[in-house]
Amino acid sequence: MKIIIAGDGKVGLTLTQKLSAAGHDLTLIDSNQRVLDSSVERYDVMGVQGNCASMRVLESADVKKADLLIAATSSDEVNLLCGMTAHGLNPRIHTIARIRNPEYGKQIFTMRDVYSLSLMVNPEKQAAREIERLIRYPGFLQRETFAKSRVEIVELRIQKGSKLCDVALMNLENVVKCKVLVCAVSRDGVVEIPSGHFILREGDHLFITATAEMLTQLLRNLGIITHKAKRVIICGGGRIGYYLSTWLAKEGVSVLLIEQDEARCEELSGKLPPEVCIIHGDASSQFLLESEGIHDCDAVVTMTGMDEMNMIISLYAQTCGVPQVITKVGHMENNSMQDSLGLGSVICPKELCCNTIVRYVRAMQNTTGAALTLHNIAEGQAEALEFVVDADTKHIGEPLRNIRLKRNILIACISHGSKTEIPNGDSMYEAGNSVIIVAKGGMTLLQLNDIFE
Repeated sequence: MKIIIAGDGKVGLTLTQKLSAAGHDLTLIDSNQRVLDSSVERYDVMGVQGNCASMRVLESADVKKADLLIAATSSDEVNLLCGMTAHGLNPRIHTIARIRNPEYGKQIFTMRDVYSLSLMVNPEKQAAREIERLIRYPGFLQRETFAKSRVEIVELRIQKGSKLCDVALMNLENVVKCKVLVCAVSRDGVVEIPSGHFILREGDHLFITATAEMLTQLLRNLGIITHKAKRVIICGGGRIGYYLSTWLAKEGVSVLLIEQDEARCEELSGKLPPEVCIIHGDASSQFLLESEGIHDCDAVVTMTGMDEMNMIISLYAQTCGVPQVITKVGHMENNSMQDSLGLGSVICPKELCCNTIVRYVRAMQNTTGAALTLHNIAEGQAEALEFVVDADTKHIGEPLRNIRLKRNILIACISHGSKTEIPNGDSMYEAGNSVIIVAKGGMTLLQLNDIFE
């Protein structure tokens, strides 16, 4: 498809990487010629310098022939005007805008026809929702839901002395005493779609498919004790901190938010529920953290404006024995370094935002048979996709052992209506079933038939 990306910042650059790799015809718009030149040199894309909300600039980017415009500049207002102008020049174009200011959320939803937006993405709100889910359901580093929340793919790190150390996957069920499937393993930064002969090692990151009930049983059988968080410390009072504090307070969680900027503290005190305790101070201060009871809290979330600061606070929280540590980072380029540090769950708003947009692009490409759900797992080195089996799907009613799949692809789950199955060689799917596929990164699966040899 022909796609225009307005704004060549963090989100724009990540989208350029993902969408150019998928073979789309991309045009970038940015006011900074130097930044634009860098992207044009690295990727097979066109560049247009100028104000993306200008009719003249959009026409220079050939907006009348474009299928999709993604407005991801640093200004919400420019993104809105860019989308409206593009739609005025090309009524059939799809428009996506990144809108970060919480004040615009209700307004845009109510007036969505006026703004002509196909999709609005809010990275901070998405990140806060992801963190809230992790706090509500502790025990795993990441959780992704499929099949109307009946199935999950979770991330679990094998700790020293774990029952899973040196276990072959074919013997896994004898150890964990429940039905789960390891659909991907990340070891030393390299992801594999494992066979039954794969042997697990200390430090491996496992991506496990199962129902929520089985996952609870898995944690219990592995001796991983989890309980609902009652007291949470949030380091950083930005937009994510605002959303997260509001939601946790509504659930009855005791929230202590530490923010260094005094004016921001006063602003938050007027917006947040009275149950949220706001502390004006430096979240990296050991004395402050100890005096506010870091040793007695159930979770620490670090989301200051600096990745390095977040990592330092998270590492200290780990040494204090905090059961759950969640670290927000702005860059995911140093995955192996972050993994080796042991930062708990790592959340990147930029990646969450880009994944949402890529899912929309995939759905546009192939409306019939497109993936219902798509999640990047294992630091983006693998994808988990949910498809519905239709009349055109190959191998309906055939046992899986007789079906030849492309290399590095795994059928992780089959949902027969309300019944969910972790498949084996005898399993079959029928029209109307939903199927979860896990594929190693670099493969573009537009429909279910793309998985077969």
